[in-house]
Amino acid sequence: MIQPSNVFKDNLAQMPAIDGIARIDLVGGNGAVLASIENKPGKQGSLALYNYLHQTFGMLDAKAAEHGLALFAEHTADARNRPGAHPNVDLLLAIVAGGEPLRIDVVAAS
Repeated sequence: MIQPSNVFKDNLAQMPAIDGIARIDLVGGNGAVLASIENKPGKQGSLALYNYLHQTFGMLDAKAAEHGLALFAEHTADARNRPGAHPNVDLLLAIVAGGEPLRIDVVAAS
């Protein structure tokens, strides 16, 4: 398990590669896709982090979300100060605050 530093870029460097992943879907208990993170510029850091959480925890529960917030490092503090600015961090904050655990579906690129 990655020991989080206070710099997201340093944490990101320790995560598995995301080559071959098209997107990650976050699925609620009713089977509905609540969010998707695509493998495209500006989203690849979040994609790598959620892929790592999937490999490490298997699902997105409060424990996984807390670890994810630590890995997002400086972005977590910014998300707390500016709700909506970092939707992929906001998802983790909601789960830590008691929100529904989510399933993480990794969708391979075709």
